[in-house]
Amino acid sequence: MLEEKTQDLMVNMHALLPLIVTNALNLLGAIIILLIGLWLSGKAHLLVVSALSRTPHFDAMLKGFFGSLARYLALTVTLLAVLSQFGIQTTSLVAILGAAGLAVGLALQGTLSNLAAGIMLLIFRPFRTGHKVQVGGSVGTVTELSLFWTELVTDDKVQIIVPNGGVWGQPLRNFSIYPATPHQGEVRFRIEEETELDPTIEKVAAIVEAHPRVLADPAPSVLLDRSAAENALEIVVAFATAEDETAVVKSDLIKTVRTELGKPIHREKSHRAGDWIIT
Repeated sequence: MLEEKTQDLMVNMHALLPLIVTNALNLLGAIIILLIGLWLSGKAHLLVVSALSRTPHFDAMLKGFFGSLARYLALTVTLLAVLSQFGIQTTSLVAILGAAGLAVGLALQGTLSNLAAGIMLLIFRPFRTGHKVQVGGSVGTVTELSLFWTELVTDDKVQIIVPNGGVWGQPLRNFSIYPATPHQGEVRFRIEEETELDPTIEKVAAIVEAHPRVLADPAPSVLLDRSAAENALEIVVAFATAEDETAVVKSDLIKTVRTELGKPIHREKSHRAGDWIIT
């Protein structure tokens, strides 16, 4: 009886041995495929990021996105290869994954449209961080552009989150893409007929050019003119500012001219706003 059981066990072991060897080889092959796939996925990520880094003005976020996309694609192929190594039919699995992906895509249609719009915005870059834009009825400075939304901050520090689908799908006004037109200003100083003109003009010109808010280009001008109403002699200062600060600059120039010339100044009682009299 014992000999019969031993003989049956030996027969079963001989029958199981090819199966054990085959499964061990499949397991070893799957481990090797998995290790190679993990290595290739990391290399694919680095290769895509490195290739996109050679492209000028390519967004860093988009580099990471495409690098991760290449990495996960390599991992998906690796997983399918590992399953195939164990004899699992991957055709049906791919069909199931495709159907599941379609269902998820339909459920997340709005999110995916924002993702696609975010990719297009990052590729074509109609605006950049720090630009002042108008999207629909929202006006603000761009502080962040992600794959799903764009963050704006208004002048009164209110945060606005706009989905990228809304940014890409409607007209966009960018106020920062072209240089702003300088704001022109003018201030007039009435002087006495006996005033020494050249020293006075030179001193006023130095005051204007030294003002930090007066633009050097276009350069300010200091000229002589006579008022239309009373034919009085005037120094006319024309200047430009980057922001709408002409009123502030006028006030500063009047104060500085009064201090530097050491003469009292009073407001001219006439129809011309901004005219001042040096007496």
